[in-house]
Amino acid sequence: MRPPSTDPPPLGRPLFLLNLKVYHECLGPAAERIAGHLEELGRAAGVPVAIAPATPDLGRVAAAVEIPVLAQHVDPVDAGARTGFVPPESVRAAGGSGSLINHSEHPVSPAQARATVTRLGGMDLVAVVCAPTVPAARRLARTHAPYLAIEPPELIGGDRAVSTARPAVITETVEAVRSVAPEVAVLCGAGIRDRRDVRRALELGAAGVLVASAVTRGPSPRDALAELLAGF
Repeated sequence: MRPPSTDPPPLGRPLFLLNLKVYHECLGPAAERIAGHLEELGRAAGVPVAIAPATPDLGRVAAAVEIPVLAQHVDPVDAGARTGFVPPESVRAAGGSGSLINHSEHPVSPAQARATVTRLGGMDLVAVVCAPTVPAARRLARTHAPYLAIEPPELIGGDRAVSTARPAVITETVEAVRSVAPEVAVLCGAGIRDRRDVRRALELGAAGVLVASAVTRGPSPRDALAELLAGF
């Protein structure tokens, strides 16, 4: 168990990032259990892994595993007299390694995305900025976040992976991001279901995948994780 006061572990590449969202089946002890499976299977596969649990579970998950744990959202505000906000200081204090930003289910303005990336970077926390389209990815690459995840909203949670249904989205995003900020790693999300989807995403130039429903909505999260990690 890792004390929350220690430096958070870094993210690696190629990265497997699991977003638990706030599904009932992934809250509380279930979040710890899934994180434990991810840690074990990622280590066995030799794949860098990370997890983004619901905000109330961030601290308990970070204390239970040694893999990076990210918030699903963070606000670019200072800690202090604020209610209902998630400042970067609270993520770090809980043992978190960073945060998702601008997920299609929690969008923010470009200005807020830039401010959040800056705040996280100033605290040695990692930003994973999400983009719904190639033009949005090009604009958001100017934040110089370490990671940018391309996720067409219409494919999120569906049965068709972006890597097979719309492969050009990945290649065009990689090209667009490299033209602006070549140091930014592009992740692929939306509809990633099995090892073939993962393998194809990597072949198209992605530096990893951002996955949710294939694990969180399936009958066996452990089996789903093993299947997806086999794609690396």
